Amino acid sequence: MKTTREQAKETVHKDLVNNLQGLLEKNYDAEKGFTKAMEDAKDSNLKRFLKEQARKRNKFATELDREIRSLNEKPKEDGSTTGDLHRTWIDVKTAFTGKDDEAVLEECIRGEKASLEEYEETLKENRFPPNLESILTSQLSEIKSTVAKVKNLEDLAEKDN
Repeated sequence: MKTTREQAKETVHKDLVNNLQGLLEKNYDAEKGFTKAMEDAKDSNLKRFLKEQARKRNKFATELDREIRSLNEKPKEDGSTTGDLHRTWIDVKTAFTGKDDEAVLEECIRGEKASLEEYEETLKENRFPPNLESILTSQLSEIKSTVAKVKNLEDLAEKDN
């Protein structure tokens, strides 16, 4: 029979892993979303930007994967059903809007805002070891930067139309 302390330690470990798994899944979704958006985008500069964002999210996923493995757990290997549904919605929306860059950017902003909220909530509601908190805070900072850049690109796309 486990002591209260052992149970508490096990619960903390499980919560930590679950939080990391959730963020890992979100990054898989974001990487696929940026890749999909890149395929739909018309402007070559926008395509490069979206490709870079997909690459960043792959890097985030790799970092989280490594941290989960360091906790002797098996990382998730794919994104969520919600992410799949979002990409399907992008397909439907862009089919009706003619796959214009503004529509692509709108969906990128929506996806990034969801990532931003999940990271902020996860960091606010949980305590992480300092090295892990540093990784997550750095990723959050890059996501905030991406949201600002995508909003700026969307504003430029609106002016061009």
